[in-house]
Amino acid sequence: TGRPTTGRPTTGRPTAGRPTAGGPTAGGPTAGGRVRRTLPPPGQLRRERRSLLQLREARLRDLGGLILEMYRRDQFRQDLLVDRCAELATIEERFAELEILLAAAASRGRAQPAVHCECGTPVFWGSKFCAQCGRPTGTHAGATGEGA
Repeated sequence: TGRPTTGRPTTGRPTAGRPTAGGPTAGGPTAGGRVRRTLPPPGQLRRERRSLLQLREARLRDLGGLILEMYRRDQFRQDLLVDRCAELATIEERFAELEILLAAAASRGRAQPAVHCECGTPVFWGSKFCAQCGRPTGTHAGATGEGA
């Protein structure tokens, strides 16, 4: 079919704007040598997700047509099918990554500030008393919505 047969399938997905594993990033290195990257803008993530969905649909149609032609000719090439399925799997993995990134982008800035006791210890949701000093937390932090 004129495709190069390498060990890793190509997906044809856009890579512009995505940092590579060893490339420069906006954040500096953290403990353990890991690099922390900033979250791309949600619009860019949605565009990549949309293009991946279109690519996935096209690859699924191609795979279905390929299987049909193999059936018609009674010549199944398992290696070709495995390559195409692996390609689809990588597209779906990236799609799942984008869904996680979009969820993180949507939840950014929505977190409520943590409630602290007078002693400075964070008060956990639903607790009636401070775990450090034993003071009652009051209705603002310990309200569980029961008995109201």
